[in-house]
Parts: sequence; structure tokens; C-alpha cells
Amino acid sequence: MDNPLNLSFTPFVQHLGVELVQVEKGHAEIRLTLQPHQENGLEAAHGGVIMTLMDVVMALAAKSSDPDGLGVVTIEMKTSFLRPARGEIHAFGWCDHYSATMAFCRAECRDTHGRVLAQGMGTFKRMRTLGRRRHKNSD
Repeated sequence: MDNPLNLSFTPFVQHLGVELVQVEKGHAEIRLTLQPHQENGLEAAHGGVIMTLMDVVMALAAKSSDPDGLGVVTIEMKTSFLRPARGEIHAFGWCDHYSATMAFCRAECRDTHGRVLAQGMGTFKRMRTLGRRRHKNSD
């Protein structure tokens, strides 16, 4: 089975071109160089791309510090968009607290100048990682 701390564990994230920068206990950083197909009509990152980056980086932060080595799934997430995101985007995530069944996390997306582009908070359910199902092309 793939390692949940490896970005290839989630094919959608790998497809976006997200790169892992760092994972430490309770903290993670990823980055994405924005491509034209990931932009909205204003030539900035589509909000879904920003939300995905924050979701992924919070999940990595939560999984990296789970004392039982469990995986996580998103229960809820709040996002505040502060500035348009263009170019290279860095996402930072922190796991602030664990309960018996949940992990509570926060995230930021920043540009290469360190300006905050978006902030988020999320609640993640801790659970055992399920087996991987491989999909075949139906060509």
C-alpha cells in the first residue's frame, strides 16, 4: 500500500502537480506552480485549487503527528480568501489538537513574497487507511 504521507497516495493531488516540501511531526508544507488550466477567469488560482492545497497540507500535518499512525478524512473546512493567488503558491499546515476521533488543523497559502493569500481551518476524522482500489481505463 502507498504511504499516506506520499503525495502519490492521492492521484488527484499528484495530477494537480503539487510538490511536497516538508513534513514534520504536526507540520507540513507543499507547493504548486499554478498552470493556466488551474486559473479562474481573472487569471488567478481557482478557489478550488486553493482549498485543495489547504485540505491536503492540513491532512499531511494531521497524519504526520498521529500517535496511532491513522489516516484522516476531512469532516469540515472553512476557507477565507484574502488575495488573488498567482505563480508559485506555498501551503503550510499545522495540526493543533487531537481528540480520540478527530484532528483539528489550520492552514495558510502564501505567495513567494510571504504574503498570506488564504487561511483555513479543518476538522479531520481519524481512521484506519482503507485498501486501495485500482481503476482500469474503460477504453
